[in-house]
Amino acid sequence: MTQLQKQDAPQLESGSDLAPRTSSNLRVHGVRYQVTNVSRAIAFYTQHLGFKVEHHHLPEFATLSLGGSHILLSGPGASGSRPLPDGQRQSPGGSNRLVVEVRDLPAFITQLQNRNVHFRNDMESGPAGRQIQIEDPDGNPIELFEPARSMKM
Repeated sequence: MTQLQKQDAPQLESGSDLAPRTSSNLRVHGVRYQVTNVSRAIAFYTQHLGFKVEHHHLPEFATLSLGGSHILLSGPGASGSRPLPDGQRQSPGGSNRLVVEVRDLPAFITQLQNRNVHFRNDMESGPAGRQIQIEDPDGNPIELFEPARSMKM
C-alpha cells in the first residue's frame, strides 16, 4: 500500500460501525440467476452440470445445489425477478458468473460439446488455472474452472 493509499484508507477502530465484523448470522445463501423458463433451466443445470434440485415452485422459482453451494433460479413470476424501484427490469446475462470447479477441464469441455452446450469463449490459461465460459439456455454465464496443480488442495 502506498503512502497515499494509507492516507485515504478509513481508519477502523474495533467496535466502530465501519470495522469488519465476524458474524455467525451472516452467510452466503446462493447466487440468483434470472431465467425465462425455470423448468428448462433445471434440466440444463441437473443434466449438464450435476446440480441437485433442493426446492421448486414452478413455474416461478427453484433452488439447486452442487456441493455446499446453491443457485436460485428466478422466473418471470418470482419475487426475485420483479422490476427495481426505478423501473429497471431484471434480466438474464451479463458478465458476473457462477464458477464451477472441474477436475479435467479438456475432457469436460468435450462432454459438453457433444451435448451441444453453447460456449462463450475458448479455454484460457493463467497462473491460477484454466477456465472456459458456457451459457445456460437464457444466456447466463457459467465459468468452468480447473485450478493449477499448485493451487489444488
